[in-house]
Amino acid sequence: MRQGPAEVKGVALLIVNHPDRASDQWMWTPAIERDRRIALQDRSTRFFGTDFSFEDLEERDVNQFDFKLTGEESIDGAPCWRIEARPHQGKSSQYTLTRMWIRKDNYVPVQYESYIKEQLARRMHQGDLQNIQNIWTPLTVEMTDLRRNSRTILRTDKLTYNVPLKDDEFTVQALRREQ
Repeated sequence: MRQGPAEVKGVALLIVNHPDRASDQWMWTPAIERDRRIALQDRSTRFFGTDFSFEDLEERDVNQFDFKLTGEESIDGAPCWRIEARPHQGKSSQYTLTRMWIRKDNYVPVQYESYIKEQLARRMHQGDLQNIQNIWTPLTVEMTDLRRNSRTILRTDKLTYNVPLKDDEFTVQALRREQ
């Protein structure tokens, strides 16, 4: 099995979402034993050399977007709804539009296309869907950066849902301790 780049080993990202403002993000880099806060203006930069931006890794607050059903289309042979999402005025986002395809049978988003102005910038495809603990989960996520003509593939080997966690595990100090 092919492993990821050695410089990524042990890198941790902590994202704390807030309902009324942008999320807080910190990254721990064990190679230099340093954490750093990701500034709001840096969310469009690439996450550790991958084709994902820091913003792509955030949870999307549905209340921050306007949605519109624009049609139906099949992805990987599965019928999907095609939906457009545009950020509200004042919402900080590098994307002006995101199109998403949601499977009709299990409601899993299987593809996103993110636009900067009118140009398609990134396409994320989620595949290898597995029902884990009654939650449909994509085990393969492929992000393609169409401007750079490059892609990053994330594969999940092991996943468990609903594991009890303490609040103090979601701190910058915990990022450092886990290494």
